[in-house]
Amino acid sequence: MDKHVVLESIKKLREISPKRKFDQTLDISVNLSKLDIKNPDQKIDLFVQLPHKLSKEPKVCALIGKELSTKAKTFDKLIMQEDFSNYSKDKKELKKLAREYDYFVAQANLMAEIGTYFGKALAPLGKMPNPKAGCIVPSTADLDPLAKKLKTTVRLITKEQLVVKAVAGTESMKDEELADNILAVYNALIHKLPQGEKVNMKSFLIKFTMSSSVQITDKGPIAKNVKIEEKPKKVAKK
Repeated sequence: MDKHVVLESIKKLREISPKRKFDQTLDISVNLSKLDIKNPDQKIDLFVQLPHKLSKEPKVCALIGKELSTKAKTFDKLIMQEDFSNYSKDKKELKKLAREYDYFVAQANLMAEIGTYFGKALAPLGKMPNPKAGCIVPSTADLDPLAKKLKTTVRLITKEQLVVKAVAGTESMKDEELADNILAVYNALIHKLPQGEKVNMKSFLIKFTMSSSVQITDKGPIAKNVKIEEKPKKVAKK
């Protein structure tokens, strides 16, 4: 994918998107084809580190023991080992925790307990601490690099459908920054497609939160389902 085409697609997206009163997210949606996602070798599940920070950074919760209690203060929330059982007693609070945080970091020797107390809430949302993202750490880990990395990390995963989605930034970011983030997602994804882009990628689209989509193609951007709001006709005065 050529960066010039990506920049032209972002420009087209801005042209067709009505102004909103909030900073819209730029979302990527990729339609895939000819993949058997029930086959572990063909299922897409990867974490991509973007070159530019997202305006809304992911929130991270650490599930740890006393060994990491000081180092883990770099994250948004800490839950200590002695408090794990409190969450199993309050299902409402546990579900709220699972929805509120994007990533969960776990101390490796506590994974069995974490699975017991938090698994039922985190697993269905795909939020169990994941080694692919570096989120299962030893009790001696330096957590600052991981905290910095997770702030620019997005996950690409196929669930029940042949679609992967990711956030690339927000409307207020520069076009160059958005293009770099989009290309990072694209390049990471095509390297995971078993039969390559030509066979396994049906379409690559971008959109703002409340806009129509723009498909990025080799020949340039294609606006999808654009609604043109007609100005009301003036009624002639009698």
